[in-house]
Amino acid sequence: MPKALYSVITGTGSYLPSRVVKNEEFTSAAFYDASGTQLTKPGAEIVERFAQITDIQERRYAADDQVTSDLAFLAAQDALTSCGADPEQLDYILVAHNFGDVRADNKRSEFVPTLAARVKHKLGIENPHTIAYDLPFGCPGWLQALIQADYYLRSGDARRVLVIGAEVLSRVCDPHDRDSMLYADGAGAVLLEARESDVPVGILAHATRSDTVQAAHLLRMGASYNPAYVGEELFLKMEGRKLYEYALKTVPQAIKDCLDKAGVPLPDMHRLLLHQANGKMDDAILKRLYSLYGQSEIPEHVMPMTISWLGNSSVATLPTLFDLLLKGKLEGKTIEPNQTIVFASVGAGMNCNAVIYRMPEAN
Repeated sequence: MPKALYSVITGTGSYLPSRVVKNEEFTSAAFYDASGTQLTKPGAEIVERFAQITDIQERRYAADDQVTSDLAFLAAQDALTSCGADPEQLDYILVAHNFGDVRADNKRSEFVPTLAARVKHKLGIENPHTIAYDLPFGCPGWLQALIQADYYLRSGDARRVLVIGAEVLSRVCDPHDRDSMLYADGAGAVLLEARESDVPVGILAHATRSDTVQAAHLLRMGASYNPAYVGEELFLKMEGRKLYEYALKTVPQAIKDCLDKAGVPLPDMHRLLLHQANGKMDDAILKRLYSLYGQSEIPEHVMPMTISWLGNSSVATLPTLFDLLLKGKLEGKTIEPNQTIVFASVGAGMNCNAVIYRMPEAN
């Protein structure tokens, strides 16, 4: 069999902010519903119910002197160091995010220059042929950037692509909205390289869908739920029930379609790395996926999770989870050579995507 060109991850990195925010810190918050009515239940009861629904117990927030591009740079640096790669030899730097750089003392989003350009600057890359650009695609942005990188690599247009997902959601969430407890900050990165192989390896297949006619505004920006809030900021808002229904309908089928496209049977899926949006929602997606194959028995540890202690950091959840697994930082959970990994994500747009990835053999 002649050798084919594949996209293989050769380095991974992540950055987890040091500030840990536990659920207990929200018990004194004044929460309102979408109609502007203050919730009357005790704060401890609201927080406990939130934890039951989402599995989140704590999350990470960026330091006041950090912005998203800082987190992206630190994750990129970690990824390049992990494999000894020369930054000057990068063909592309793709940064997935949704809100640009948002400072602690000024909540306006900064998009110029792009975060990718800022990361390239921080890395000190002088090569003018290292092309840096951003990809805003909701929570599935990092995975979509991975898909774009695969096109570049397999077409022969590039040999090395750095793909980063970074977000600081703590500065765009409404302090008077219960959903603010979902959101977290973080960054993850991978280096992909083109590799010739006579057996399938790396990215085997991918699929993406966008449903905008009915679902475009399930996640959107809006004013604070507190009618007395002083300020003109817009905050991230979502229609939780409809979003849950959309995810449950589309994600399992997207994963199945992608597995079928790659010719991979479900039992050969060793790990499902699902966007860490909501613990209970991810559990429901996993069960629905297996039910599409007529199976009710789900292998233990097939879907490792970090949401309980890292929260939902949007585009950063998948690359962060992958990095932690590869580096043995999740107790009892690892990724081994030759295993087949499925990445999947869903979020604003509404967008949904999946990637089938086969780990290379150990060197």
